[in-house]
Amino acid sequence: MKKFFQLICSFFVALAFNACVEDFKIGDKFLEKAPGVDVTQDTIFGKAEYARKFLWVCYDRMYYGLPSAWNAIDGKMNQGMFECLSDCWHSHMNWDEVSRTYYVGGYYASMEDWSTHTRFGFNREGCWEAIRSAWIFIENINKVPDMDETEKQRLAAEAKMIIVTRYFDMYRHFGGLPLVKRSVQIGDNLTVPRATVQETNDFMIGLIDEAKDYLPWSLDEVDRSNWDGRFTRAGALGLKCKILLFTASPLFNDDEPYCTEPPQDAVNNFQVWIGARKQELWNQLLVACEDFFNEVKEKGFYKLNDVGANYREKFRNAYLQRGNTEMLISTRIGYTNHGTFRNTSCPGGAFTPTQEYVEMFPMADGTPFDYEQSVVKKNMFFSENNPNAPSRDPRLYETVLVPDAAFQGHPAQMWVGGREMQQNSVTESGEYASGYGLYKFILDKTTSNGKPTIWPYLRMAEIYLTYAEALLENDRIEEAINQVDIIRQRVGLGGLRDVVLGENYSKEDVLNEILRERACELGFEDVRLFDMCRRKMEDRFRLPLHGLRVRRTDGVEEPFTSGTRPTDFTYEKFEFANRARTWWKEGGFSSKWYLTAFPPSEINKGYGLTQNPGW
Repeated sequence: MKKFFQLICSFFVALAFNACVEDFKIGDKFLEKAPGVDVTQDTIFGKAEYARKFLWVCYDRMYYGLPSAWNAIDGKMNQGMFECLSDCWHSHMNWDEVSRTYYVGGYYASMEDWSTHTRFGFNREGCWEAIRSAWIFIENINKVPDMDETEKQRLAAEAKMIIVTRYFDMYRHFGGLPLVKRSVQIGDNLTVPRATVQETNDFMIGLIDEAKDYLPWSLDEVDRSNWDGRFTRAGALGLKCKILLFTASPLFNDDEPYCTEPPQDAVNNFQVWIGARKQELWNQLLVACEDFFNEVKEKGFYKLNDVGANYREKFRNAYLQRGNTEMLISTRIGYTNHGTFRNTSCPGGAFTPTQEYVEMFPMADGTPFDYEQSVVKKNMFFSENNPNAPSRDPRLYETVLVPDAAFQGHPAQMWVGGREMQQNSVTESGEYASGYGLYKFILDKTTSNGKPTIWPYLRMAEIYLTYAEALLENDRIEEAINQVDIIRQRVGLGGLRDVVLGENYSKEDVLNEILRERACELGFEDVRLFDMCRRKMEDRFRLPLHGLRVRRTDGVEEPFTSGTRPTDFTYEKFEFANRARTWWKEGGFSSKWYLTAFPPSEINKGYGLTQNPGW
């Protein structure tokens, strides 16, 4: 929103907000409220202008995926990201908690009581504050005298959607959660036990169903220019699909619980699984996806982004461009606070792409990438290493900085000794420690530096691929392939049947292609790690990861400045050793890692919170 973070501008309103919305936590501050809170609530909800501003601050509490400041919430895992726990990205930084805690196997439950840099803190991420603020809004909006009923219903629906997003943010980390269904006041009964997975799912879906009919299908052009980011009916229906996919997946929906290590209370209480594999969950997801696309067909506006002159631009605009036709839900940091992520790009090697990830991207025609063939044919990234002749999926160049890609006005010198690489891949340290660099969101560090970065919380491409998975799990395999091909066609790739699967393929083959396509299309958007967890991809967690060391065949290890640009290179895959993960060792990985731990101090309070298995 244009003035999203400038709306609480007067001292009086700021004072009223601070008094009304004290930090809400399940823990020690659960009961706190400032003196005079009842008066300030009456004041805020006594005028439409103030009530609206209160809701905008609730929006401000939504999840933003990129590390953007040095604090417990915006700094993520001390400038780390979830994706660096997946097989697609790796951290070579010695001071973020991804490498310092998780890679070495040093995470344990009691850290949740004191560390501000664990994966996702139950009491740290602003979720409960957002939920309580939104319930306060819902409970008081009807008091506003100078606001019509239609607007009240719409704003209350938006507040419900904020609650849903914050619950889903926790759900994918913890499983079943305590269900807070109203704002909590002093004297209230605080015994809010942990709900089952099914109850948590139903709670979120129920709020979506309550909200969706009061939201506009889309924002018109004027509203998009001023209010881009507000919830729509399309966003609500899309989020319903995202939630149902997570619930229907094998992590929760299987014949056996994902982890048999003690404690098992959460397993026995069905708080971390459904209790059996239930096909009806996949059926529910399929219906939700069909409802979404039926309304898209009927009401229009939403489609895969096609603005741009070429495939790369179309793809970039889909996740980065404000108000585009693909974005269903987006969040952003303040327009006056660009954040450290935008300006420092990849601090110390925090987000280095892996060779395994780069090899997921097919050739430009859509055929699978073959490393050995690419070495022989000299088309690893560009035909004959000519930067004007890209040989791979256009999304690769928009996600990963690869050798010879356009970068700051010249082909990136990613060979050992080159301008960008220097010795990074030799010492396995620094921004290009894996032989590659991060490109998505930061681009060439200058094109969009200093501009606000939108976080694509949910976009159309993800719903197409979710629909494909739902079709597949309902044994409509050919239709599932068609949905994947819609995504591939947007970047000029051939269809799966023609260039990948051939005539004889299995359901598992198609599932692997859907998951690979999700990794390529939604890279660095907080998708791959959760795909690996919900699909219980233990083999990928155990898989040692690699980088690529590129050298000039003439042996020169220095930047190219003039003369004939080098085009002959040798390639060497190397296994990460500098920041190796304990998961790669025999016995180093446990399925308990699929979900994170609750703070033991909360378990010990006795209100019905159980610890996740293994922790």
